[in-house]
Amino acid sequence: MIFLYIGLPLAVAAVLPLVGKASKRVLPDFLSNAVLLGLLVYATTGARALLAQGPIVQQVRWLGEAVNIRIALDGFSLFMLMTIQLVSLCVGLYSINYMEHYGAKANYYALLLVMVAGMNGLVLSQDLFSVYIFLEVAAVASYALVAYGLGAEELEASFKYLMLSVVASAAVLVAIAILYGMTGALGFDAVADGLRLLDANAVVGVAAALFLMGFGLKAALIPFHAWLPDAHPSAPAPISAILSGLLIKVSGVYAIARIFFHVLGMTPALSQVLMWLATVSIVVAAFLALGQTDMKRMLAYSSISQVGYVVLGIGLGTPLGVAGGLFHLLNHAIAKSLLFFTSGSVQQATGTRNLDEMGGLAKKMPWTAGTNLVGSLSIAGVPPLGGFWSKLIIIMALIQSGEWTLAVIAVLASVLTLWYYLILQRKAFFGKLAERWTMVKEAPFWMTAASVILALLVVGVGLWFAVVFSSWVQPAADALAKGF
Repeated sequence: MIFLYIGLPLAVAAVLPLVGKASKRVLPDFLSNAVLLGLLVYATTGARALLAQGPIVQQVRWLGEAVNIRIALDGFSLFMLMTIQLVSLCVGLYSINYMEHYGAKANYYALLLVMVAGMNGLVLSQDLFSVYIFLEVAAVASYALVAYGLGAEELEASFKYLMLSVVASAAVLVAIAILYGMTGALGFDAVADGLRLLDANAVVGVAAALFLMGFGLKAALIPFHAWLPDAHPSAPAPISAILSGLLIKVSGVYAIARIFFHVLGMTPALSQVLMWLATVSIVVAAFLALGQTDMKRMLAYSSISQVGYVVLGIGLGTPLGVAGGLFHLLNHAIAKSLLFFTSGSVQQATGTRNLDEMGGLAKKMPWTAGTNLVGSLSIAGVPPLGGFWSKLIIIMALIQSGEWTLAVIAVLASVLTLWYYLILQRKAFFGKLAERWTMVKEAPFWMTAASVILALLVVGVGLWFAVVFSSWVQPAADALAKGF
């Protein structure tokens, strides 16, 4: 039944354009969010119950005939599925109001569900070629969604994203071809077994470099980040949220972790490369965020910096480091999606993303200001919110491993993060309300509701971090260490 995560959103996406002919708003809104809610419920209840007996491997069948694709569910993929469905549902709810002025909501939801199906398929894949296929399914939908407004800025950003993403996909495909040529296999276990029998470290190193370039570009690690600061601000706010909250982590971080741990093996040299790439991303992107006046562009650079923390923990390779990296992946997915929601609410209310033109908006948009503050403090690592605990675990893991320099850099970068988020909060929401904003109103119901849900999750994960960590994060880290 785990194929439901791929088949159901694809099936509904196929019929949504027809549904849109009968109902422009109500049916597309209801049907899409019902699917996303159902998948979330299944991830947190049914799928977890199935996984209690051990990892699940299923053969995909079409019209009763077996297809040469196998999908698998373990603690790591279930953790990712839960994160994907949770954020996607909030994106769907937020879109009910936000996408009203774009029109063609059925087509929008169809593309959104295709992207969700692609991400679900990627985390369930058990062979390299399926990873590539689902990587492209999610990417193609994301190109269209970035350009959904059809403005010059959106089209330019989408084209830039497409061109760089094609390079990343080509690198991944060449790496897969190299490994297939060496081992004659595509399955994770079969390729790993084949590589252990061969003495071809140089060729494997080339494949690893290509994977790192391809997935590093998808994750927007510096120096592979050039597409993200344009794509995220230009996209509609809910798409910015899913790109930053989910796609760069699934297409980039998840793929890096799964292939390097389960196929190529996490060597000390590879660990050092990942950690220093992550550290450069953390520091450079934080300084770049500090200099931004565009609200969404600041959030985009912040995403690069925070993904660096995730990769830093995973790249360290220790059990505590991996668990901390995955915990920060969850916290950042929730908090950054929340911040893109609030930025979208501000932009829709004021018509601008320029922080220098704002000020005092908390008087007119108290819910938006409050939820934005919660998300900002969590990402900055302020206790007792979720982001504090995940950063603390990563820093503790670095200290345990003797990586004192990286630990100090991680702490100082977190202070820098708090600095630019306080600047954002002050410029947008505090201070005197400009006369031009006296007619501004709070965001519509569903936009506010989605933001409040994520803000409550940020607080809840922080207050009950021990339960979340032991129930969801630790099993994922254990599964990543063990493999299928």
